Amino acid sequence: MRFEKWQALGNDYLIVEATDLPWPLTPERVRRLCDRHVGLGSDGILELSAPDEPGFVARLRIFNPDGSEAELSGNGAREAIMYLRRRGWTTADRFSIQTVAGEIRPTITGETTCTVDMGRAHLTSKDYPDGPADGSGEVAGFAFQHVSIGNPQCAIRVGSVAELEALDLPAIGPGIQHAPIFPNRTNVSWFCELEPGVIRARIYERGVGETMSSGTGASGAAVAYVLQGGDEEVTVHLDGGELTVTVSEALHVDLAGWAVPVYTGELSGDLLAELAAG
Repeated sequence: MRFEKWQALGNDYLIVEATDLPWPLTPERVRRLCDRHVGLGSDGILELSAPDEPGFVARLRIFNPDGSEAELSGNGAREAIMYLRRRGWTTADRFSIQTVAGEIRPTITGETTCTVDMGRAHLTSKDYPDGPADGSGEVAGFAFQHVSIGNPQCAIRVGSVAELEALDLPAIGPGIQHAPIFPNRTNVSWFCELEPGVIRARIYERGVGETMSSGTGASGAAVAYVLQGGDEEVTVHLDGGELTVTVSEALHVDLAGWAVPVYTGELSGDLLAELAAG
């Protein structure tokens, strides 16, 4: 079974084509493949297949390392986009991809870069069903902004870099992720302003834990920042690097950044047999 490993700002995914898979990606198989000790090690798996509707280049499914399926990943999407271009699925600079969250529309801007039209962010959603119209709320002692951008985001602004860096995300993240007000769990981002138009963010991803970066997490933080009076073009500094998020007055979001391949490989016969048995 052929696969490629890619990374974007330290957020790493295994990319597989559905036609290469000898079995379906069950939660148990996903967890084993993503395990960094007895598997390949990654923050998730991207499965690409032929689209089931005209007008799309491919269908993208995204799996978290805990075996759950994610609606969308900004970093994972860019990795899939650049993979599709390099592997010859399309020669176009602009095209569309199917995801569980709906259509995403990338524009290739360089050998390793692209901008992704993430669609319109929403402040109300089924993932925060009892929230007010403005998406505000409080959880675990933090005031937050709910943002739905393909998946649920809980964006929390803090007062300084020192306060941000002092946060123990592995300790406080799970309680927010699983809070009863979020019936489908939530992703969480904490951020602070560095200067006008520039923020620093840390991310706790649903089904993953603390990560070096997250495209949708950066988008959620940027939307929250803009709603609080920030510039519409936001540079987001993450542990793994920086992303540019543009948020229109109507909350339409464009995400720009890079993604690169790490290596190509094949699973051993022994691991294939173990996974087939599982």
